[in-house]
Amino acid sequence: MFAGLPELGISNGEDLKETLTNCTEPLKAIDQFQTENGILLPTLQSALPFLDLHGTPRLEFHQSVFDELRDKLMERVAFIAEGKDEDRYTKLEELLEKSFPLVKMPSIQPVVMQVMKHLPKVPEKKLKQVMADKELYKVCAVEVKRQIWQDNQALFGDEVSPLLKQYIVEKEAALFSSDLSVLHNFFSPSPKTRRQGEVVLKLTQMIGKNVKLYDMVLQFLRTLFLRTRNVHYCTLRAELLMSLHDLDISEICSVDPCHKFTWCLDACIREKFVDAKRARELQGFLDGVKKGQEQVLGDLSMILCDPFASNTLVLSTVRNLQELVGQDALPRDSPDLLLLLRMLSLGQGAWDMIDSQVFKEPRLVCGDTFPACHDVSGVWFNLFVLIALLRYLQENRVACEMGLYFVLHITKQRNKNALQRLLPALVETHNDAAFSDIFLHLLTGHLTLLSDEFGTEEFCSAVFDSFLLTSFSSKENVHRHTLRLLLHLHQKVLPSRLETLVKTLEPPKQSSDPVKELYTQLTEKLEAQKKSPPQAADAPSLDLGLHPVTVPTTSLIAHTPKLYLF
Repeated sequence: MFAGLPELGISNGEDLKETLTNCTEPLKAIDQFQTENGILLPTLQSALPFLDLHGTPRLEFHQSVFDELRDKLMERVAFIAEGKDEDRYTKLEELLEKSFPLVKMPSIQPVVMQVMKHLPKVPEKKLKQVMADKELYKVCAVEVKRQIWQDNQALFGDEVSPLLKQYIVEKEAALFSSDLSVLHNFFSPSPKTRRQGEVVLKLTQMIGKNVKLYDMVLQFLRTLFLRTRNVHYCTLRAELLMSLHDLDISEICSVDPCHKFTWCLDACIREKFVDAKRARELQGFLDGVKKGQEQVLGDLSMILCDPFASNTLVLSTVRNLQELVGQDALPRDSPDLLLLLRMLSLGQGAWDMIDSQVFKEPRLVCGDTFPACHDVSGVWFNLFVLIALLRYLQENRVACEMGLYFVLHITKQRNKNALQRLLPALVETHNDAAFSDIFLHLLTGHLTLLSDEFGTEEFCSAVFDSFLLTSFSSKENVHRHTLRLLLHLHQKVLPSRLETLVKTLEPPKQSSDPVKELYTQLTEKLEAQKKSPPQAADAPSLDLGLHPVTVPTTSLIAHTPKLYLF
């Protein structure tokens, strides 16, 4: 407990023990020991007997004085560090040298840690001692840990890894939320709100102003993105940079070549739209990538691969197309539209670019701009797209992304006839995009607008038989989303169909706990429903003011009015 005192020339318990062992008059020895090691203030000696008269133990008195002096010393350390004296760090280094031998003494340890915290460069020997001792490492300030981490990537990785796992778990939890809604979904929180999440704040604090640690985190994110293809790592890459931007950490923002691009894109995501002014700014950043600096395209593509960025780009593309229709203009002649598709293509190709290390923008081919390659009087979002869409959903990732949002659009319009025709086409899409968690999260939310249609065999067959049930046994995430949908809409589903679905969706033994839990919730709800009296009337469906479009059942072509933005 008192290790380190002899190094400073201060007696400890062992010294007292030795003195008492070898002395002939113990009381005089104790009195001398107290005088030599007590508070060296002459006027205090005459006052101490008064404490004895009041029954105050000497230990209690000395402890209170010690605590007061320690607090004053810690305040003084902070005051020196925040001052402008040129020799302030020299003073702190000298104090560290004197106090460090006592670092394991609980009462002195806070002082040592305070001094280390305020030193921009702790002596390497001291850092190694802290790193080698688990207890010291645990209690030292993050400012000290940064100095340890910057030269120990493996140790830093051990600290960061649980946070990155937590981040992915939180994103997946949001996608598998039990709340199904077209109004409040995965994309509802603003960028600023998302950056207040625990993981982003912790990583921001861990990095501080240390460029080396920031680079390490970015490398971790690239590596994990390559290993897993999980686009949430792209979201975290952008959120982390903007979190540092919010704190005005210029030491990092000024050296990240993606900073201004990400800042501009963040504003677009906040508005869920890329306006003409910001489009020009974004294009300027892309066009400004100089020869020899092409590697920055890898980071830009990762930022554009962020689902929140993709969502904004697709929404902006749809709105841009609608405006062009009103102007009777060809989409392929719109620079803003071509830029949106260019950024979508760059984002969709992020994994390939980083994996191949070939930093070159994907060339926009005809398929990427398929919405612009027809007579605009029909508008691309009409069902005549179906024929071309079938091929593009499978072959072209950008067209596939646009096609999936088209499906969400007609679902939000409550166009059940169009949806029934399109759902079977989604079984085969580029990289199984239609079975991604993000699309299924949005689709299940949009399907709540058509809840009454689940009372018909035809609609149930289209949603379940022709789409969801085609892959639920091989893709557990599809199984989970299907159960989420039924949990929300089971009262609307045709009873005979519901009974069949419950049997079909029973999880096999090897299923994960989340699937089993969802299935249990569903069966419990159904049992409770059987025991409760029948409702007098169905609850009214959500009315967003979007009127369904009548589509002739005998025609493949549906002439749809102008698009309602989703």
